Amino acid sequence: MAIEIFMPALSPTMEEGTLATWLVKVGDTVASGDVLAEIETDKATMEVESIDDGVVAKILVEGGTDNVPVGQIIAILAEEGEDIADIELPETKSEAKQPNSAPDEKVEAEVQKTETPKPAPAQPSAGDRIKASPLARRIAKQEGVSLSLINGTGPNGRIVKRDVEAALKGGSVAVSAQTTEIQAAPVADTSKTVAQTYYPAHDGIPVREERLSNMRKTIAKRLTESKTTVPHFYLTIECELDKLLAQRKELNAKLADSGVKLSVNDFIIRACGLALKKVPAANVQFAGDKMYWYERADISMAVAIEGGLVTPVIRGADQMGLADIAKASKELATKARDGKLMPEDYAGGTFSLSNLGMFGIKEFSAVINPPQGAILAVGAGEQRPVVKDGALAVATVMSCTMSCDHRAVDGAVGAEFLAAFKGYLEDPMTMLL
Repeated sequence: MAIEIFMPALSPTMEEGTLATWLVKVGDTVASGDVLAEIETDKATMEVESIDDGVVAKILVEGGTDNVPVGQIIAILAEEGEDIADIELPETKSEAKQPNSAPDEKVEAEVQKTETPKPAPAQPSAGDRIKASPLARRIAKQEGVSLSLINGTGPNGRIVKRDVEAALKGGSVAVSAQTTEIQAAPVADTSKTVAQTYYPAHDGIPVREERLSNMRKTIAKRLTESKTTVPHFYLTIECELDKLLAQRKELNAKLADSGVKLSVNDFIIRACGLALKKVPAANVQFAGDKMYWYERADISMAVAIEGGLVTPVIRGADQMGLADIAKASKELATKARDGKLMPEDYAGGTFSLSNLGMFGIKEFSAVINPPQGAILAVGAGEQRPVVKDGALAVATVMSCTMSCDHRAVDGAVGAEFLAAFKGYLEDPMTMLL
């Protein structure tokens, strides 16, 4: 019996995705564990493996197709002994369940039995630009390799991951400053752009049209939902950081040989976790006719990447030491910027933290990341005049604004959380107890 391959759900928020490229073609024999395709989700580009043996009989959705719904049949495998010419397509549309994502770096596509819709339309041609999958582009950029020097073996001559790796392994490409410059040139990325067209707008102003990436679509949808359905209110507090900065310097000197370096953000994550443990009423989620009270502080850490924002989770931040938080936050931020986050890296989270202090932003208000009940926006630490014991002095001060869902968090609870958070930051020794 034919084996149907479905568009998998590769993240908790994924409703549709882009089938970037097929790594197999009709007639290919595949084994369980073989990579079938690259799929762009709202978070990253991921490889999809087969969990069955068979022969590729039909490819129903062409590589480069946008907006493929989760659960739609994208290909059919013939089992051993079946003739692929005898495989027929079911006539009605699939009502498949969404496949579960696997914890491995390569996500398996769950195989189910159901009926098949008509193939989705193919992606429009992108002109004369080099055709390459997002994953191949990323590897080539990291290795400083020009895609123009690589021959593609994917559909329609598209360069895929295996082509870049083969070129690097075989030494058939030159890695130099010059090739790095070529790769850094403004080449359209299929994760963000289908085609770029320049045309005059009002008053002759040139305009570039760019298709939304899956990530940007998800950001637009979720944050519009947040601002239109979640009653936000905001609380701002100022924290003095001089003791923290001195403590950080001392601890980093002691950690010099370990390779761990504490950032101010690591202290902030630790303080958030401890404050949520101290004020559990702030670690909640509104859920219609009930509330969820979380007994562990899982901090979603906002990380800006090209084309959008992702929020990997520091799990159990209230139970971790500063060194462990530093290692975890660095690892997650690196994976986010490399597009290698897995669903388990960003699923869940009970409270969010957004820090724009490194960009010199003094103060801002963040949009709540639903279904969470609050988010803390952190500005830059800067020297400001303060009054101490009736005398004017100078201190390093940081403004922090908490956005709260008023259905779940009352003003007094938010204020209590901020007071606890401020206490930990201004007396960082208490975070080590």
